Amino acid sequence: MDGFPVNITEAEAPHFIIDGKLQDILKVTPGACLQYAVIEGAVQPAGEPLTSHFQKEFVGVLQKFLLREHRLVWNSLSRTWTDSERVLHHRVSEVPFVLVGSNETTVRVLCPLQASGLHMETTHEKFHQVNYGLGDIIGQYLSGEKLKGQLETEEMLKVGTTLTGVGELMLDVDGTLNLRPPSNGSQYFLSITDFDTLLGEQQSAALWWKALAVGSALVGAAVLAWVGRRYYSHLKVRWEREQERREFERLQADGSRAAGRDTPQAATHPRDHRETTERPQQHLHLRRQSKSSCAPRGSRQETNNKQPLQRERKKRENTALLRT
Repeated sequence: MDGFPVNITEAEAPHFIIDGKLQDILKVTPGACLQYAVIEGAVQPAGEPLTSHFQKEFVGVLQKFLLREHRLVWNSLSRTWTDSERVLHHRVSEVPFVLVGSNETTVRVLCPLQASGLHMETTHEKFHQVNYGLGDIIGQYLSGEKLKGQLETEEMLKVGTTLTGVGELMLDVDGTLNLRPPSNGSQYFLSITDFDTLLGEQQSAALWWKALAVGSALVGAAVLAWVGRRYYSHLKVRWEREQERREFERLQADGSRAAGRDTPQAATHPRDHRETTERPQQHLHLRRQSKSSCAPRGSRQETNNKQPLQRERKKRENTALLRT
């Protein structure tokens, strides 16, 4: 029960019987006050009691009337009709009352409406169902709201009920015993059940709240872990993409540098190839030109060489003719 000091204080609160000794105990107590005490007594009005509006034989000191309207509202997301409740009227009435002990010793109960716990019982409950016509049904489907009816309830703390009170017990200057909300911030209880049942209910509620807190903490931790994991995955993906981008840029830069070194060689190779292919062609062309130029020159030399021979031959022929 760690973390729930109210229940620990309640469990350790002294339990007193309402009798003459209670007044003597408070007289010797510093400040004539017990910050947290448990008492039990029968409910009696200090004046005129309240009468039930529906059961005239029931009288009490606390009365609560509640009128609630119940509707069905169409939920477009789930495509179903859901219950809706609205309070139309709420009224609480009270009269001063006391708790009576074994020897007619009384303890006045102050601020009962501030107390927690089940201290009233239901004396009346009735549901007024609404009858629909055809037009009403069509209007309900068009508006998305369907009126079911009205529930009226009445609760009372009846006279003669044994009531358990847990709070600050003090002795007034006029000798009156009073039970009021604790001034130290502890919880104020009024219940029609006995103290053991009240303590068990509060411990169960405290245990439930503790389990709910632990469950909420676990769910919160799980949600934080899930969010952290997704965030880590997102950062990891971004880091990997950044690494890939840098690697791509590095490879692209290396490729550009390699292309820059290979570009002059690639530019000279075609020229060298053209030169090597053009040189044999030029050499062949020159040879052809040389042959073509040499051929006429040779023929001219031969003709030049033949002309003196012919003249010599003619001279010889002329000489021979003269001799004859």
